Amino acid sequence: MADQKTVLIIDDANLVRLYYRSTLEAAGFRVEEALNGLEALEKLPSMGADLLIVDINMPQMDGLSFLKALRQAPASIASIPALVTSTESQESDVASARTAGANYYSVKPVAAPKLVQLAAMLSGVRR
Repeated sequence: MADQKTVLIIDDANLVRLYYRSTLEAAGFRVEEALNGLEALEKLPSMGADLLIVDINMPQMDGLSFLKALRQAPASIASIPALVTSTESQESDVASARTAGANYYSVKPVAAPKLVQLAAMLSGVRR
């Protein structure tokens, strides 16, 4: 990928991070990881992510709290698109995520082709 995009995966589940990493790296993305929202907020100012993939249920700082804090941060990181992936599938969960600042919501498990498609669309990859 000539214009390689960086994705920050924010999820406390090792297997989920491994699956997203292997899928996205195979599609040409650069991948970084954080175990929760707090760690992600610490990493973001220095890393220049093009997309965030955010879980909802995490220790220390959950996905909704992270998104709310992110959208109040300086513009350089507040405007990064966020794809929320969660096992929570009620309309109220989707609405809560969008209110918190999610750009897109997908229920886990996310199939590899869909993950790559969403990552490309949200990060602005030209195909």
